[in-house]
Amino acid sequence: GLSSVNEATITGESLPVDKVPGMQVFAGTNNLTGALDITVTKAGKDTTLGKVQELIIEAEQTKIPIMRIIDRYVRWYTPTILMIAGIVLFFTRNVNYAITILIISCPCALILATPTAMVAAISAAARLGVLIKNVADLEIAGKITAMVFDKTGTVTTGRLYVTKLTPAENVEAAGLLTAAASAEKMSKHPAARALQEVAKQAKLELPVADDFQEVPGKGVTAVVNSEKVIIGRDTFLKENNVDISNVCDPALHEEQGFSTLYVAKNSKCIGWIGLQDKTRPEASDAVKKLLKLGVKRITMLTGDRDEVANRVAAELGCTDFRAQCLPHDKLSIVEQIRKDGHTVVVVGDGINDAPALAAGDLGIAMGAAGSDVAINSASIALMSDDLSRLAFLVQLSRKTKTLIMQNLGFGITFIILGISAFKFLRP
Repeated sequence: GLSSVNEATITGESLPVDKVPGMQVFAGTNNLTGALDITVTKAGKDTTLGKVQELIIEAEQTKIPIMRIIDRYVRWYTPTILMIAGIVLFFTRNVNYAITILIISCPCALILATPTAMVAAISAAARLGVLIKNVADLEIAGKITAMVFDKTGTVTTGRLYVTKLTPAENVEAAGLLTAAASAEKMSKHPAARALQEVAKQAKLELPVADDFQEVPGKGVTAVVNSEKVIIGRDTFLKENNVDISNVCDPALHEEQGFSTLYVAKNSKCIGWIGLQDKTRPEASDAVKKLLKLGVKRITMLTGDRDEVANRVAAELGCTDFRAQCLPHDKLSIVEQIRKDGHTVVVVGDGINDAPALAAGDLGIAMGAAGSDVAINSASIALMSDDLSRLAFLVQLSRKTKTLIMQNLGFGITFIILGISAFKFLRP
């Protein structure tokens, strides 16, 4: 069936998500419109909601360093207070003074100062789709000085979009797109989906393609309207004896970071199509907020070409970037940033970035809803792909720490002043 589903309980997103046959739905979400037939694949604690609930409960049992310090010295607190009350009773012979000291010194304020603030913070984060698995990680989030982003699927959408059509001389742009989209109609490649999408937006009639063949990593061939169409990299066209010298060189536009598809019809190149992976709409604002919060270094890592990395990093406002990185290169870069004295947070999709996520002081997995691997691979999981949650996480950490210090300061001050003024108080 077709419907809109409110997934706020999982992702923290207020807008409903349209669901069509074949899409995944989560337990604990609300069906708003339409009727759905759903196949249950997981139940109870095995669902995403069940895992989130389990991890939140586990997080509430963990402790930040200041809580461990309090636990270490709390065993000396009661004997010390009893000793003070005994000394007062011995010298004053007034039992009311001793009782006053015991009442004032009740350590409830000290014991509850930290846990109540941390539980409130974890709950507030969970409502916005930020899953914190250990409260110590929340404390680290407020101390970060460097953040490392993976590019594809993290700061970009992970989808290709057609951004440039460059037809050869005497070739219409519509004709170039029609030939390419028709030939790619049977392909499942992301570039093929991008061509189908833009052709649909342009309301082009796409003829049926015959003799479709796809060569992985190179391109496709098909017969469209009795004409052989070849689409792919320049090397693929050259292998098929197609001369591409009649079109302008895409290298002239490489600073824009295109992924290029050449299109040939009947062994003659009719143009090329540029595709790009666009940055997320909120990514630039998220980076600006992080810089304002005092993050000194924001690095973007990618396995893509320098031109693409340079374009994306410039759009985001990153302080630096590294291109053509393999997984072990990302790991080395993160370790080096830590050696430079930074507290490093690594943000990725939680699957192919697992080594780098583990290498940082804090690892954050994006878009973890529905992915057990992503939830388990990082210290903190963002259930949605909203990068603005990162600045919220830093602010939440700092406000929580401030609140804990205020609570402890008030409790300690109250006890000290109360004991000092025991003569003027009554139990």
